[in-house]
Amino acid sequence: MLGTPRLLAWCEAATCAAIDPTLPAGSTSVGTRVELEHLAASKVGQEVEVTASATYVDGRLHRFTVAARNIGGKVVGTGEITRLVVDGERFLGRL
Repeated sequence: MLGTPRLLAWCEAATCAAIDPTLPAGSTSVGTRVELEHLAASKVGQEVEVTASATYVDGRLHRFTVAARNIGGKVVGTGEITRLVVDGERFLGRL
């Protein structure tokens, strides 16, 4: 059974992969907001594909729509994840 925390992790990873090619050198992105609906169960071992599409960009703020579908096209989950671009060294220095 696909658990919601795992689904969320996959959606987060999809947004990271989508934003990474656009990041300036030395920058990273951090998640600031998540809205996720886990709509259907998936069998153990069933493949699930997660996609992330940028829907809004305003300077450092990037918003993505995410969707997870099993290999049959059934929607397993949908949502929206917001990420903020930050200076990686400066951000880690605050922790």
